[in-house]
Amino acid sequence: MHDKEASMRFLIASVVMTFAMQSFAFAQLDDKVSDRLWESAKVMDELVKGPDSSIPKELLKKAACVAVIPALKKAAFGIGGQYGRGVVSCRKDEGKGAFGSPSMISIGGGSFGLQLGGQSVDVVMLFMTPKSMQSLLKDKVTLGGDMAAAAGPVGRNASAETNIRLEAEILTYAKSRGLFAGISLKGSSLRPDNEANQSLYGRKIEAKELLIDGKVAIPTTAQKLIDALTKASAN
Repeated sequence: MHDKEASMRFLIASVVMTFAMQSFAFAQLDDKVSDRLWESAKVMDELVKGPDSSIPKELLKKAACVAVIPALKKAAFGIGGQYGRGVVSCRKDEGKGAFGSPSMISIGGGSFGLQLGGQSVDVVMLFMTPKSMQSLLKDKVTLGGDMAAAAGPVGRNASAETNIRLEAEILTYAKSRGLFAGISLKGSSLRPDNEANQSLYGRKIEAKELLIDGKVAIPTTAQKLIDALTKASAN
């Protein structure tokens, strides 16, 4: 009888410990997601306040979706790879309306035209076409493979010399030392960060519900980012 009671107490203690560890892990994830949203909003704020040689305003106004990857890092192991976690928001009404609730994303792999060394850069991605907008619903999309991607032109007004690049479905930029420049992310793979989305919205949620349907309320922790995106792309 004593052994049975001891076993029961051990089982209850194990369940309680497991629940406590899961709660701690969820709380840590919540903090990381909030930090990611805050850092992404700061990147967009700095874009608005930046010099004229920044991402062209006309492109921001035309973009169906905008993604921000704060502190993209070069992979510690391997050659030419990188990894990061960020967020993307799409315009409602088939890419023509106001920015809607964001979806958390991750990026990894590939090689790109900026040797980071031990540093990191903030990345902004403009999704310029309905097809590129739909690509965000996939489990994985490869830049330069599944979707045509190119380093974006800089300057408040894109010149005629950038027409070839403007045909790309996705334009990519990196901010280093306070300045934005076009960057190639060819070979990198974008994926939905489902775990982070569940943390942000309190339930499992599909990217389509957030980016296409546009009926999910914007979380309080994401409002600063949406405000920054709206300001950056305003007339």
